Amino acid sequence: MGEAPSRSRWNGAAVRVLVACEFSGVVRDAFLAAGHDAMSCDLLATEVPGPHYQGDVREVIHACWDLMIGHPECTHMSVSGARHFPAKRMDGRQARGLSFFMELARAPIPRIALENPVSVISSMWRKPDQILQPWQFGHGETKATCLWLKGLPKLAPTDVVEGREARVHRMPPSPDRWKERSRTFAGIAAAMAAQWGASPGLRTGPPTGAVTGDSDV
Repeated sequence: MGEAPSRSRWNGAAVRVLVACEFSGVVRDAFLAAGHDAMSCDLLATEVPGPHYQGDVREVIHACWDLMIGHPECTHMSVSGARHFPAKRMDGRQARGLSFFMELARAPIPRIALENPVSVISSMWRKPDQILQPWQFGHGETKATCLWLKGLPKLAPTDVVEGREARVHRMPPSPDRWKERSRTFAGIAAAMAAQWGASPGLRTGPPTGAVTGDSDV
């Protein structure tokens, strides 16, 4: 199990990054490779060795982080499962999912990026600030990824490539299908580390802008 940070143990030149709800280590390792202090957190163990807190992210969210990138579970909010919405609303699963998302959105961290697919968050809270596609970051595939941002700029595409394969959507049923569908593409993770890790003033005070409802949708 990992350890929540204290100010005394961090390198003053690095950004302190919490990657919430990540077991793959993809985003965490992209920030580590860029020289930052990053820790992933999930109820599951990390798939690859690295700084990781296995447990509820709310147990470490109040530590002194500069940036949080969160991947809260989308199962009960994604529009791809809209046919199940009546049951999920009736038994409270959707409300609990949205409540957890909002806990992360309102965390006392100056810079926050929350990722989810197209979901009810757009109608029950606000539209995302940005919608990404893997083909903008070196992967010839389609998988719409919505970002809700606080104090961070939109990600600029780094490598627009050919190919629009819906590989993730077409994955056959399997016990680990949800894991494969939830992984962040390496190109997007690298862009997060390169662009957000170098954002001006990331550790110099409060965010320069408030969260807005502007969106590319």
